[in-house]
Amino acid sequence: RMLLSMPPSAGLGRSVRDLVGDLESSKDLGPNLVARRVVPARPAELADWPGGISPEILAVLARRGLDRPFSHQAEAIRLALAGKDVVVVTPTASGKTLCYNVPVLTALATDSGARALYLFPTKALAQDQLEELRRWWPAGDGPLRPFTYDGDTPGDARRAVRDRANLVLSNPDMLHTGILPHHPRWAPFFQGLRYVVVDEVHTYRGVFGSHVAGVMRRLARVAAFHGSRPVFLAASATIANAGELAERLFGRPFTVVDRDGSPRSPKTFFVYNPPVVDRQLGIRANSLKQAELLARRFLDQGRQTIVFATSRLNVEVLTRYLQEAYPAKPGQPDRVRGYRGGYLPSVRREIENGVRSGETLGVVSTNALELGIDIGTLEVAILAGYPGTIASTLQQAGRAGRRSEDSIAILVARSNPLDQYLAENPDFLFDRSPERALVNPENLMVLVAHLQCAAFEIPFEEGERFGGQDVAEILAFLEERGTLHKVGGRFHWMKDAFPAQEVNLRTSPAGNFVVVDAQGETRVLGEVDHFAAHVTLYEGAIHLVEGDAYQVERLDWEGKKAFVRRTDCDYYTDAISYTHVKVLDSMERRSSGPVVLEEGEVEITERAIGFKKIRHHTMENVGYGEIRLPENQMATMAFWFTIPQELLDKIVVPGEGKASSAPLTRFDAVDGLLGILYAMHHAAAFLSMCDPRDLGRAIGDRTSEWFVHADGHRRGIYAGTFPPGASGAAMRDLRDPALLPRFEPTLFLFDRVAGGVGLAPDLFRRYEELLDRTAGTVSACPCARGCPSCVGPMARGGIGSKPAARAILVALRAGR
Repeated sequence: RMLLSMPPSAGLGRSVRDLVGDLESSKDLGPNLVARRVVPARPAELADWPGGISPEILAVLARRGLDRPFSHQAEAIRLALAGKDVVVVTPTASGKTLCYNVPVLTALATDSGARALYLFPTKALAQDQLEELRRWWPAGDGPLRPFTYDGDTPGDARRAVRDRANLVLSNPDMLHTGILPHHPRWAPFFQGLRYVVVDEVHTYRGVFGSHVAGVMRRLARVAAFHGSRPVFLAASATIANAGELAERLFGRPFTVVDRDGSPRSPKTFFVYNPPVVDRQLGIRANSLKQAELLARRFLDQGRQTIVFATSRLNVEVLTRYLQEAYPAKPGQPDRVRGYRGGYLPSVRREIENGVRSGETLGVVSTNALELGIDIGTLEVAILAGYPGTIASTLQQAGRAGRRSEDSIAILVARSNPLDQYLAENPDFLFDRSPERALVNPENLMVLVAHLQCAAFEIPFEEGERFGGQDVAEILAFLEERGTLHKVGGRFHWMKDAFPAQEVNLRTSPAGNFVVVDAQGETRVLGEVDHFAAHVTLYEGAIHLVEGDAYQVERLDWEGKKAFVRRTDCDYYTDAISYTHVKVLDSMERRSSGPVVLEEGEVEITERAIGFKKIRHHTMENVGYGEIRLPENQMATMAFWFTIPQELLDKIVVPGEGKASSAPLTRFDAVDGLLGILYAMHHAAAFLSMCDPRDLGRAIGDRTSEWFVHADGHRRGIYAGTFPPGASGAAMRDLRDPALLPRFEPTLFLFDRVAGGVGLAPDLFRRYEELLDRTAGTVSACPCARGCPSCVGPMARGGIGSKPAARAILVALRAGR
């Protein structure tokens, strides 16, 4: 631990290559390295600066040592200067920023009336880019006048930004509510708008991306009203359909620049599969603890390391473990920090600066640090669990080696089927193309919302299209409702309400929950979004902030405040929630063998009913508590199939070993169905090339009269609605045929965003392929009765989840 006082380059003078050799030869860790891929170094591919760049900008580039650009930079700049809409798709640290800065700064340097708008998905990225821009003319005497304009901009400064800035850095949310509805105040800015830059465009996916598409169409419409047609420049991490995504987002054709000419430092990428600790149950060592062991190995050598975790809770738990291993010296900052959404902006900037300067040796983060924030010279990236997509995996691994000569990336597999598939088939990770980013601008809920916002900004002309889409029927519908009024061939906004304020781009109800430290001097610790509050801020919850534990004493649901107090405890809390589904509209229906498949609109109800207390390090359950909070409801798209009771009644489960075959009981059927849906959820994420968290799953009755629920080893069939305050223990199990005579279970997979983005319809069409892959996952696993790598935790009693799941799958596939 004395090495932690040394600079990151210390490490006893040993190279990263030496550390790779040490890791592979380690008796404890080496055998768990199931795959290794060395990404070789690559020299830069340089080109000449294209014509049309301002001499002043060329002089600044020369002063900064940029004599020649990378080939992709030269190509993107040439296209942008020619007025083409461009999306640049190259890896982390490949110099995408220069691709849009050079044409933009050329315009500002040659035309005093020119303006540019930069949009970033987060305020942190905007601040990072502002610092980069200020380095072009440190004295501030150049043609550049950049200012940020976001929710943190003071009211008295906003007019100054409108009047003085020729380059505004903002985000889609502020553009949506703070700029477009007030475009007359921005008239000179929009009149001179030459370029719109949208960075990290791959993050605009799902319902958020669909909303951003509506905002981009409104932006182009407002700009046209003021007489400008800006060029759109986009930058993206490596995804499979960047051109398609850009065209869907902006409603116009794009040219793709994706041949990377930047140099690449060598990187060694490992897949690490934790050892099996219980062969009978197929349980592997905890992935978080294994990630901790790996991180400590590199931190001990003074190597600056980033660990990515898949949830905020995991970030806090892992941060605590590493801070316990490397306590800060008195009066000095922590050498290991946590980083996630919900921290105060000032805290996030402090952590970023600490990592960049080398003062912070280790950082544990959610995917918040995937994006292009400059955090310096990290040498090791450890991914504590597959992030959910190949694109995110490449982004996270790319955070190491941005400036150093050698780097290491290690993916630590969890026990779920998707991670285990990657551990068994690492070529999929290394050789498969990244995922497609999906948006649905035609989502009716999203489209209607932005048409109303657009009508408030500028009346619609009769026959006018919105992003190339015919919206005549929707405008007529809004006129019938009294929202719009048609006069002289134009549709005018008729209500007093300000429509943009009612449309949240990220689908969360207005206002996050604020976490307040109620002990001593009251202070704000951070914030939590609305949909996470019911599973993180219930009374009795342990709320972790950079490893420090606070207990929630009171939750003001209406006032959106959680009052917490610092506590010293050896456990953290994890909520128990249930999900059930009600079919609202079946849009398509077909048969496949013995089952009926459907696709359509559903209502999802989620409710937290209790929580577990889990002891640090040992992960043992040390208690329960009850949660009494409102339910969350959402309408979305789903795919589902119903299994006839007659089919279940005919299933006979083959005996294992000396055991004889036996009919499938209602109790065993529940275990098997839960196991099938667990495996099918991960198989669906694989087929759709999406993050498993983009999909939800549930088993129940189509009318929501009952649903199947499991909490660890406890599982059963429960009534669809609960009496107020009912806990998991009080729920009535309906597996007895006398209590539920007709049992025709429906298995649902649904888009986890309001309105859906197209995942469910795709799974409806690919059901047979999905069923085969699910059956293959279950059959290939070496466990006997079920494990987290195939059907989830093994059920207590009965024949076991896996034999039941396998028998049901055989029956489902037999009649096709």
